Amino acid sequence: MKNLRPILLAEDNPNDVELTLAALHSANVANEIVVVPDGEQALDYLHRRGRFAGRTTPQPCVILLDLKMPKIDGLEVLRSIRADPALHTLAVVVFTSSREEQDLVKSYQLGTNAYVVKPVDFNSFISAIGQLGFFWALLNEPPPVSV
Repeated sequence: MKNLRPILLAEDNPNDVELTLAALHSANVANEIVVVPDGEQALDYLHRRGRFAGRTTPQPCVILLDLKMPKIDGLEVLRSIRADPALHTLAVVVFTSSREEQDLVKSYQLGTNAYVVKPVDFNSFISAIGQLGFFWALLNEPPPVSV
């Protein structure tokens, strides 16, 4: 069994966090799920600073990134990730409720790997997260990274 890298979930809505964790669990995704409620903490996690300064785990296999977050929004987080040579190859999936074309276009311009609109229907939400988790955590072969 390959070493499992964590999944970083950057999401400020507690209901969406709960649903996402339940969906990943039901899809048998065994990776650790790290949840941060805003863009600032997402960047702190990735840069191993603040409360994550002592983190020794590898970088995540995928970042599930909401766009509309406090402190630093998802687009700024994405811009920062893609501008950093140490982070720019990380897989980032924008997982948002925004259906605005400008958010979609800007996300791809900034280098997202995928843009998924959160389904409103409970079963569709669970299915979408399960499929995302299965693909990015189990099927996708990310580039090697150091701890």
